[in-house]
Amino acid sequence: MKQDYYFTSESVSEGHPDKVCDQISDAILDACLALDDKAHVAIECFVAEQKLLIGGEVKFSSSSIVKPDMKTIARKVIRSIGYTNPALGFSADEVVIHDWVQAQSEDINQAVNKDEVGAGDQGLMFGFATNETPDYLPLPISLAHALMKRASELRKSGAFQYARPDMKSQVTIHYQEKTISIDHVVMSIQHDENYDEASFKSYVKEAVIQPVLAQYGYGNALLISINPSGKFVIGGPKGDTGLTGRKIIVDTYGGYARHGGGAFSGKDPTKVDRSAAYLTRYIAKHVVASGIADKVEVQLAYIIGVANPVSISLFTFDTLKKPYLEKDVLKAIEKTFFFKPAEIIEQFQLTRPTFSYRDLAAYGHVGRHDLFVPWEQLDRLDDFMFNLKHSL
Repeated sequence: MKQDYYFTSESVSEGHPDKVCDQISDAILDACLALDDKAHVAIECFVAEQKLLIGGEVKFSSSSIVKPDMKTIARKVIRSIGYTNPALGFSADEVVIHDWVQAQSEDINQAVNKDEVGAGDQGLMFGFATNETPDYLPLPISLAHALMKRASELRKSGAFQYARPDMKSQVTIHYQEKTISIDHVVMSIQHDENYDEASFKSYVKEAVIQPVLAQYGYGNALLISINPSGKFVIGGPKGDTGLTGRKIIVDTYGGYARHGGGAFSGKDPTKVDRSAAYLTRYIAKHVVASGIADKVEVQLAYIIGVANPVSISLFTFDTLKKPYLEKDVLKAIEKTFFFKPAEIIEQFQLTRPTFSYRDLAAYGHVGRHDLFVPWEQLDRLDDFMFNLKHSL
């Protein structure tokens, strides 16, 4: 069957209400792990106009450890995003913050704190990789993130006049048998009330869209829509509520691959929703980087309190090269990689990270070479190929 279809993915900026919540949740996680690398954390936020509710559970390994000042952390995040003007209806100094964080349930705590660390909950996780882009991500989500990053960087530098923190991008790709083209780029960017619409849209096209497309080797999109609603003055938490964990498709593969449903932000790595999702990406990327398949999806499933996954699955979408079979690749995966929560945490240093979880909370948790995260490294490629050779 000949290939001819369209696929669309979106991204949102750090000023989007849901991403405000994700970043606050992960900044609190960073602070808790800095105090205690054995801390169990599950933080969720809700934001609406000048109100922020922080809820969830925290359990430290010692009763002498005092939880961090979550309100101060939240204000610092909000300020760094750019919400400093009360006229926007949401600002770091004026927002009213409620801290409803409580101790973690002892039932959950005892399931995790065994001699062998068990999964913090049941769940299924998917990881994906494709050779479609240098970052092993599908082109639609890779482009959508790149557009958001550039627009946000220009706004923060002061070069992007009239722009406010809340932004969205959407990219539609036309896949054909021998060609891939950019069909439609949409940019919705919050702006000042009194702005020059013509120069604003011209700047978005010339300073944001065209340089990003050129970076990926494309001239221009067939269609470009900038603020198609006509006006985007009221945005951020003033215009819509925000919730932690509501942008899980933006966080991963833009809908191009399946998602287990579990959110990442605010969760410590004993929650396999997060740590095992990073592992599945790591595995899928190794398989594609080995050159034996063009497109790979890996699924893991766990049950609470049990260290080993109950299933490991592999899908190569008819892109697996001969003479390999999926069952042989799966055997090599099982020999090469680590699957118990404690092993994942240790190998990726997830409780003593060299990166900030807060930085992951915007522009995706995968494909993040800018942060040098462990699950994007190809440091087991030789081991995988050795084990694959001996699995045939």
